[in-house]
Amino acid sequence: MSLGSFLKSKLVPPALDEQISRIRKPIGSLGYDPWGYNSEAIKLGFSLTRQIYQKYFRVVADGVEKIPADGPVLIIANHSGQLPLDGLLIGYTLAARKDNPRMPRAMIERFFPTVPYLGNLLNEVGAVLGDPINCAKMLANGEAVIVFPEGVRGSGKLYQDRYQLKRFGNGFMHLAMKYHAPIIPVGVVGCEETIPAIANIKPLAKLLGVPYVPVALPVILPAKVHLNFGDPMYFDDLEIPEEQVTERVEQVKAAISELIDKGLSERKRLF
Repeated sequence: MSLGSFLKSKLVPPALDEQISRIRKPIGSLGYDPWGYNSEAIKLGFSLTRQIYQKYFRVVADGVEKIPADGPVLIIANHSGQLPLDGLLIGYTLAARKDNPRMPRAMIERFFPTVPYLGNLLNEVGAVLGDPINCAKMLANGEAVIVFPEGVRGSGKLYQDRYQLKRFGNGFMHLAMKYHAPIIPVGVVGCEETIPAIANIKPLAKLLGVPYVPVALPVILPAKVHLNFGDPMYFDDLEIPEEQVTERVEQVKAAISELIDKGLSERKRLF
């Protein structure tokens, strides 16, 4: 018995195995898709994430049923927390929902795949390099894709700037328009407190070739996380000036800001 099979037999209950197997993904004969997604790795990852989701971060999610059951969709959220925990928790919420579960793909920053072992692991559980070409191909394939338009500006923000949305790029809006993909805004509250950073050592980051080197405790704190999913937002594909594309992006940003405020108002305590 291989190590993977042994771990699966110990960690993945039969009911969970069957649940994930029902979520159809186009994979090759070896169990992988073109971006590295692996059906067996996702079962192990799902089982471990369930414990983190339910017991460590005690996630409260509202509105996940608003994500369409099929077809291309962009799930657009605020980014925070130094590590891609927000994408992991959003992805689990959608994959674990009772009706019409989906296994989404998450766009990640370019430096994560360069980290030994981490890059391959993230690919196997659904993460993909945050490249417009990758995103376009997945939308054309009818995938649900999680995108953080703030990029590293969001994930690397300092604690003093928590829940202050940084600039959004326009790329996701162009893709939504081209592929007729509805946008689901998501407000993430709690991940800012998981790894609060008080400073960024920019010279060291430049030396190492990474976006940031945060000054933070070397632990992930068990902050309680709230995820609020908004109503689908639809945008036509008419040719419009870039200024109007930016206006549409600002509409999405405003919707996410409202959802963040909702999560903050619902939160009774940090931990």
